[in-house]
Amino acid sequence: MNHTIDATNKSLGRLASEVAALLIGKDKTDFARNALSGNTVTVINAGKLKVSPKKLQEKFYNRFSGYPGGLKQLSMAHTVEKKGYKEAISIAVKGMLPDNKLKNGMMKALTITE
Repeated sequence: MNHTIDATNKSLGRLASEVAALLIGKDKTDFARNALSGNTVTVINAGKLKVSPKKLQEKFYNRFSGYPGGLKQLSMAHTVEKKGYKEAISIAVKGMLPDNKLKNGMMKALTITE
């Protein structure tokens, strides 16, 4: 089933939790944790997301290369500047999905447009 969500004036966390619930399949009567739901979610107007200036400066995303001293912390402002709000939504949704073999399949069912 196809779902379209408008991100205009929605906060990042509330939007991400709504998208994650649809990707997991919690809206279906035949919900099963061990199977992909078959839902596809499209988020439109990602650039009109409501994010406070304080969150842009104080929220950090971590990356680790695996080498000593390889931890990189990038602020949300830097990430949004380089990759757009699409990346922030994608990271938030990915963090709300269960950590199992179905996660990659659920993320492939997510489409985000600016």
